[in-house]
Amino acid sequence: MKTINLNLFDKKSIFTTLQNDLGGKLTTYHKETEFEIDRQLGSGTIRGIELENGVTFLEFDLTCKEDLNIVVTNSAKTNVNFMYCSKGELSHSFEKQSKKLTVEAFQTSIIANIESSSNILELKSGINIKSTLISVNTTSENSSINNKLREIFINNKKDDFFYCGSYNFKISETIKQIDAIKNEGIVRTLLINGFVNVVLALEIEQHNIDINNAEIRSASLTKNEMSIVKEMSDYIQNYYDTNLQITELERKSGLTAAKLQEGFKLLHGLTICEYVKYVRLTKAEELISTTDLSISEIVYSLGFSSRSYFSKIFKEKYNCSPVTYKKNNKMVAISA
Repeated sequence: MKTINLNLFDKKSIFTTLQNDLGGKLTTYHKETEFEIDRQLGSGTIRGIELENGVTFLEFDLTCKEDLNIVVTNSAKTNVNFMYCSKGELSHSFEKQSKKLTVEAFQTSIIANIESSSNILELKSGINIKSTLISVNTTSENSSINNKLREIFINNKKDDFFYCGSYNFKISETIKQIDAIKNEGIVRTLLINGFVNVVLALEIEQHNIDINNAEIRSASLTKNEMSIVKEMSDYIQNYYDTNLQITELERKSGLTAAKLQEGFKLLHGLTICEYVKYVRLTKAEELISTTDLSISEIVYSLGFSSRSYFSKIFKEKYNCSPVTYKKNNKMVAISA
């Protein structure tokens, strides 16, 4: 097993340490740093960016050839850490405790060091693990949010705090949006900062839901069922132009309609039908903005059976008709 130590209070040293301990390539642009591990040790990257209000965002996307311990150190009673696993699984323990707790794919977790100053993350070899760690320094006096986090997760606690929450697909989708950002410089930093704040909000929201509905948590979908729901969500995104029916998704997934609906509500906050409509409208907006296809061609290429129905729901979402939206986009393109 290989061990590396990352000190959150000396953020400039984090990636230098990674390169010294693991070898590999280090790339820095604007405020963001990305590290690609040496192929002899495995494959993948660790990237990070320091954001405003004492927030540090780290993302691990690794497949290691041997077990890897990442020891993340910060002073006790200062930071609240929000960890989310998008793929694979990893275990967490505090330096002063031998007990290990596993965070599975799509699970949220919140960690606060009260007695210990280090968190030990264990990544097993041969498994592709993708996880994000958002660390918030709550000692920042200029942020009411940081002070509130300190009040909830640090003050009046005697022991190290670790909470592992329910499965949450919304966070996974938001992290995908972070990974998809192509902008550079300050625009990229601002966009990442915005999405990281969304992830924090979703983590805290999930914690509140779990606390208020402790008796319901045991009735939630299993990890395997949640993964299948995610596959069905991806299927809709890829085949939005077909005649999608709940019975077809039942057959493909092996899950009941009730479980599929529950999963889509957890993932998107929408029913299956609402999600299909959302995907088609999003694609319609893209086609109207970027192609010369007529509105009728777009309507029927997306699987809508009625142009009038399409116009109605498009106007509800974008506050204007598809024709007006297309004209406005052309005028913007000409003036640019």
